Parts: sequence; C-alpha cells; structure tokens
Amino acid sequence: MEQENQGTQPEQVQAQPAESQKADISNDAKNLGMLCHLLGLFTSFVGPLVIWLIKKDTMPYVDYHGKESLNFQITLAIAYFVAGLSFLCAIGVVLVPVLGLLHLIFCIIASIAASKGEYYKYPFCMRLVK
Repeated sequence: MEQENQGTQPEQVQAQPAESQKADISNDAKNLGMLCHLLGLFTSFVGPLVIWLIKKDTMPYVDYHGKESLNFQITLAIAYFVAGLSFLCAIGVVLVPVLGLLHLIFCIIASIAASKGEYYKYPFCMRLVK
C-alpha cells in the first residue's frame, strides 16, 4: 500500500503550483480571478466572459480562472436546460434545486481558492474553452 501511495504523490505535487509561483501572483490578478467565479453566480457565463476577454492576454492567472469559470458556467447552462426539459417528467423538480446548490457551493470554493492564489479545477465540468 505504501508503494501505491508513493506513486500517486508526485503527480499530485506536480499538479499544484510551487509556493514561489503563488507569491508571484499579484493581488489584482487574484481579485480578478476571484471575481470571475463570483460573477458566475449572478451573471452566468457573461461576467466571466467579459473579464476573461479583457485580461486573458495580460494576466495568465486570470486567463486560467476565466476559462475555468466559463467552462463551469457553460456546463451549468446545459445542465439547467436539460433539467428544465425534464420538468415534464417531474425529475427536473429535484434537479434544478440540486444544480442551484452545486452552483453556489462550487463557485464559493473556487472564489476562495482564487483569492488565495491557488489553481482550482471544477469537478464534473466540460472543458470547452481551452
């Protein structure tokens, strides 16, 4: 068992940025990264899209979080559409509140991670914007 754990640890460490890279991220970039995720709660994909389009070339950190937020918001828009269609068979009555709760929770987690200078990836998200 120890050998299996040792085999997965280096991959996890490489996926996370080094502490020195976190220190290099400006407060403006952290705030805009956080804003990408928070605006997703209120404006769906429009807010993150605007920030990403404006800052993607000048701030790589905002580029990453803008793409992550956009991908998540587009995935949620598709999920809400499917849940809305499934209202006809009463499954949507359960799906829409669950999607709303997941939207709130994941956006808050991503916002906190972005404000700390971390690179957050949403689970269950289609990567459409690359």
